[in-house]
Amino acid sequence: MSSELQVDVSAGVAVLTLNRPAQQNAMTPGMAEALGTALRRCDTEDSIRAVVITGTPPAFCAGADLSSRVGDVSATIDPPPWQIRKPVIAAVNGHAVGIGLALALQCDLRYMAADAVYGLNQVRRGVMADGYAHWTLPRLAGMANAADIMLTGRTFDGDEARQMGVANNSMPAGEVLPTALAVAHDLAAGSAPLPTALSKRLLWEGLGMTPEAVGRLETDLHGIVGNSADAAEGMAAFRDRRAPKWSGSISAEWPTGELSPGQHPGLDVSGSEQG
Repeated sequence: MSSELQVDVSAGVAVLTLNRPAQQNAMTPGMAEALGTALRRCDTEDSIRAVVITGTPPAFCAGADLSSRVGDVSATIDPPPWQIRKPVIAAVNGHAVGIGLALALQCDLRYMAADAVYGLNQVRRGVMADGYAHWTLPRLAGMANAADIMLTGRTFDGDEARQMGVANNSMPAGEVLPTALAVAHDLAAGSAPLPTALSKRLLWEGLGMTPEAVGRLETDLHGIVGNSADAAEGMAAFRDRRAPKWSGSISAEWPTGELSPGQHPGLDVSGSEQG
């Protein structure tokens, strides 16, 4: 693994730390490649139940490393966090601008430092935002807020990010990572792996589907998970008033064909309707 990305796995939670503090964790091609490799591992290893992406202080990611040519660095991580079959939490513990904010927008949950600077300012540099920002931001913040952020290239703080729906919550920078880790450990222990993974995939894809298509998938997928060992364990734990002991395997039990959200007829990989 590249020294530009630190990977730590403990108690079912993988923490991926962007690690170029002297450069405010500015993204390089090597860092992007290492992040993609780590996310692929998180997707396939059943022992990893949740993922946290953060940065070595004082920043989360201050954008692209401008010592490289503009075209060399992209926020289009392969695979993107929203495709990973585990909850991915962005612990945005400092400034996140351009690529840095685009990366955070690809995650499922975002906890952000209240006094840090955020923005998609590429239009002020003669280029435009990438990393799925034109797809993720309107979903999270609505079209009006997305247009405000992306067309003006202005910056904003964590409190405004929370008000717009960009952040799930904002707090002092020192509380961001502990908060994200607490949520990640709660997800890792408390949420059954396969239903959580399927719910995540359907949440991301569902906005590009009709209500009827979502309803059919919910019914069909519920039938699959309802017959699993974890469904029986969940009910037993509820009756016995104890914590559940999940044994499900996403890699072994992931549905294929028409019942898989990622392979649903009429959908591309981003979940948008096809003709």
